[in-house]
Amino acid sequence: MKFNVLHFFKNKILNRFIKDKKVIFVSVVLGILFTSIVTYTASYSEEIRKGIADRVLRFHVIANSDRDYDQKLKLKVRDEILNTYRDELKKCGDVEETKKFFNDNIHNVINLAENTVRKEGYDYKVNAFIGKSVFPTKKYGDVAFPAGEYDALKIEIGNAQGQNWWCVMFPPLCFVDVSYNKVSDESKNELHNILPEEEYGIVTSSQSNNSFKVKFKIVELWEGFFS
Repeated sequence: MKFNVLHFFKNKILNRFIKDKKVIFVSVVLGILFTSIVTYTASYSEEIRKGIADRVLRFHVIANSDRDYDQKLKLKVRDEILNTYRDELKKCGDVEETKKFFNDNIHNVINLAENTVRKEGYDYKVNAFIGKSVFPTKKYGDVAFPAGEYDALKIEIGNAQGQNWWCVMFPPLCFVDVSYNKVSDESKNELHNILPEEEYGIVTSSQSNNSFKVKFKIVELWEGFFS
């Protein structure tokens, strides 16, 4: 049989074209699938993070510096604020009511913090306001809040260049004794009352089923990747 060079190269090129089309098709499908997964996880992460953030108020205290005495002073101010407003916080029914209370009493908060600073022998100015803060993933006993931007009652002491301290002001988890690594049932009930089932299951995923642990990890990894 006579070898047909033209026919040989024609088949070779055709087979290569078919193979390349398959590679391109698989690549396109994988690209669409990857894009869909990324879009879904981004959307899901933002939905969960925003849902939790919209329903809680954090407490953020920033020390003047990282010097030991400034860090101790930060904790003194923290304790004074929490002890003074503990009973008032229990009366607040939701996050908006809590924010309104502190906005209405912000000058009292500043005076209380500054008086504490003076009592400890320092002359730092104190600033306080309700504002946005970016928080890392934080555990309070066996409850964990994903990283993200939250509204917070912010207390800035002096130059506010030191390490900060944070907790959840509403619902009042600042009063949880984390040394026991467990949030009380009463505090969890308060949290359950303000969060939808999905979000509550995620923040309590350390004691929940594996699906909620996976969902928390999705939120945590996505926030960590872009923070």
